[in-house]
Amino acid sequence: MKTKLVSDFLVFLRNSPTPYHVAQNLRTMLKKAGYEELFEREKWSLKKNGKYFIIRGGSSLLAFELNNIKENAGFLAIGAHTDSPCLKLKPNPTKEKFGYLQLNTEVYGGVLLNPWFDRDLSIAGKVIYKTKSNQIGTTLIDCKKPLAILSSLAIHLDREANKKRSIDKQKMLSPILSLPCGEKDFKDLIVSKIANKEKIEKNFSVLSSDLFLYDTQPPAVTGLNDDFISSARLDNLVSCYYACRALIDSKSEYNKLLICNDHEEVGNQSYIGAKGNFFKDVLGRVYKTPEIYSRVVASSLLVSADNAHGLHPNFPERHDENHRPIINSGVVVKINNNQAYASNADTCSIIENLAEKHKIPVQYFISNNEMPCGSTIGPITATQIGLRTIDLGVPSFAMHSIRELCGVKDISSFYKLLVKAYQEDVKGLYSSLG
Repeated sequence: MKTKLVSDFLVFLRNSPTPYHVAQNLRTMLKKAGYEELFEREKWSLKKNGKYFIIRGGSSLLAFELNNIKENAGFLAIGAHTDSPCLKLKPNPTKEKFGYLQLNTEVYGGVLLNPWFDRDLSIAGKVIYKTKSNQIGTTLIDCKKPLAILSSLAIHLDREANKKRSIDKQKMLSPILSLPCGEKDFKDLIVSKIANKEKIEKNFSVLSSDLFLYDTQPPAVTGLNDDFISSARLDNLVSCYYACRALIDSKSEYNKLLICNDHEEVGNQSYIGAKGNFFKDVLGRVYKTPEIYSRVVASSLLVSADNAHGLHPNFPERHDENHRPIINSGVVVKINNNQAYASNADTCSIIENLAEKHKIPVQYFISNNEMPCGSTIGPITATQIGLRTIDLGVPSFAMHSIRELCGVKDISSFYKLLVKAYQEDVKGLYSSLG
């Protein structure tokens, strides 16, 4: 049965087609819960029991609560990422071929490309514009309606498609937008979206944009017994939404922090990615001397929350035989001894103890030796900040597809674990570990 815990998440998914929309929707949640927005270029005046958040670049967000201001009072941090693999529009987004107007796309991240074909696609993202009075404005748009389709070649014209189809990214990933003479219509559509949202006259120019394609099929609870959630961008909006909700809902006398970075899917190498200085800059302004900073970090823990690979019943050989997470059987702790994940014996024991205490099911994932795993913000943030870190997440299917799958019961377990983690004395959790 669909609970409010799930139904609210489906709304969040549908309203978050890009990392910019993710950050804005998290912002709305936080402001409604009484968090104050801070801006990096301004002076801060932080107070005990204060609740704050900062957005950098429009798509990365950090929120925190200062409930304990002792010099060695650590924090429980949960980290996630706002971006998902997708197709993005190039700066000159349209081209005409054989009487069809098509979109010119670039692959963003490690996309599972085949499922993008024959889907109703729309456009969303950020647009920067200039009015006739030379005022610069920034706005988010979401066209919502189906606008384009990436049609497959018919089986009659590609008899080997079901056996050895490969995708030429430059040749084959240009969705059809309209019949000829539609380029002006496309520009008019973007302009009208801006004008309607910003309530300005259409006499302005677009300076630049960052636009994404996305599937218009709405998220759904699916399965014979409503066991699953099916949607785009479950990786990693599951973690963004439930970590933010856990931050808001948890009642704690301890310090709490949430960091959601953009650009994880392309290596984190940006001023808003995990390899940037966003997290470190904020901590440096909260804890103003090197000694206090170091003592606080040494007393803190990061939970790097990102989806895990569930055992697909058609491909059991792709997993290590002793580590096969099953959907709806619990939160997955992710381990990689080559440090693609940041979990170690110390941090695993912390989560195991917490989960056992609150009767939350936990599973483990470690890769088949012949199939190296991906990575997360966990090892990067641990290295940048010096934080003890554990990597965990919900088991899922079809990661990086345009339609992913995870379990309703796992959502409940995941949320409960994050709430309980926020409510624990972090320093007390591992004080015996050294």
